[in-house]
Amino acid sequence: MTDSDIQSAILDMGRRARAASYALVKLTSEQKNTILLAMADELMARQDGILEANAKDLARAQENGLSKAMIDRLTLDPKRLKAVADAVREVALLPDPVGELLTDFTRPNGLYIRKVRVPIGVIGIIFESRPNVTTDAASLCFKTGNATILRGASEAIDSNRALAAALQAGGERAGLPPDSIQLIPFTDRASVEHMAKMDQYLDLIIPRGGKGLIEKVVATARMPVIKHYDGVCHVYVHADADQEMAANIIVNSKAQKPGVCNALETILVHRDIASEFYPLVGQRLAEAKVSVHADETALANLATVPNLTTQPATEADWSTEYLDLILSAKTVTGPDEAIAHINHYGSHHTDSIITKDRPTAERFQHEVDSAVVLHNASTRFNDGGEFGFGAEIGISTDKLHARGPMGLAELCSYKYLVDGTGQTRG
Repeated sequence: MTDSDIQSAILDMGRRARAASYALVKLTSEQKNTILLAMADELMARQDGILEANAKDLARAQENGLSKAMIDRLTLDPKRLKAVADAVREVALLPDPVGELLTDFTRPNGLYIRKVRVPIGVIGIIFESRPNVTTDAASLCFKTGNATILRGASEAIDSNRALAAALQAGGERAGLPPDSIQLIPFTDRASVEHMAKMDQYLDLIIPRGGKGLIEKVVATARMPVIKHYDGVCHVYVHADADQEMAANIIVNSKAQKPGVCNALETILVHRDIASEFYPLVGQRLAEAKVSVHADETALANLATVPNLTTQPATEADWSTEYLDLILSAKTVTGPDEAIAHINHYGSHHTDSIITKDRPTAERFQHEVDSAVVLHNASTRFNDGGEFGFGAEIGISTDKLHARGPMGLAELCSYKYLVDGTGQTRG
């Protein structure tokens, strides 16, 4: 396709999505839930076709030499597809935020003013690799009355087409307005740029993927962007920490699923407990096959841990998102240094403090400038499902208008409804 053809196709999708958004606002919560359940049923009814499409993507991935981790993220099987369909059903069970009354008040002149949640309108989602994002994004946007234009990665194009077709077919039989969910069917990179410039139709764009993709979208977008660049997450072990708890939380935060944005990348350890805590946590990390890039104090105290791989940390380590079984370790003098380090080197994503001292924990939570700040818990809990939001659209490190795990409420805007009795302004 020529660039002009791509631009024309994207603009046409935008026009149709805008028309669909006006139809979506007319649906009741009950109608939306019925449509979502029909989508889930259609996903299961088309299992064979979806898995055949996924097999094409997997064969192409093998030929192109994609890593095992990438291939795993790309893979669908009957169990995973059932989980995809179940996630759509779970969205149907969630309360509908659209129409929720946020506040109301009456002015001295008698005007009654209500602030209510409403759909954003048309949302563009650009994502990489994982085909389940197709269904998660579409179902969450639809539940909140938003039309959606999806642009997935070339690696998953056949899977994404099959999943989107199932959602559209199942939904339309149950009353889904046409063009409410559209997938860009081609993989030309120019489509990203044309989406990002289509502010006459797209109200919001959400890139999910690597830093390069996000930077490209941010640089070209004419509409608001919700994003996060990196997940440089920390656990600070305070002098008054339960050290057994701290070791368990660190291993879970790092090793439970190292290739995700809420995985731990740096531990900060109070110097007063360095000599006893580093050997304890080092043993656990060795068992989990985690290697450590450590400062001088940490290296000295980890030296006696059998089977633990260590090396001196560099300045670059403190701002590195490894997404692997690698952890950096730094010794700090106390909360002041820990907070300053996190705010300087972190990515404002997820950070945790381990301590029995509640005032110190509260200060840490107040002063660390991140979307989610935990006390005595794993960084892996920064997740829409763990927060009870259902499938999430992503985790935002922005401050406007959404921050942290994005569920249904974050896919809404609001408007004011004003009722009068004939008032005029003097």
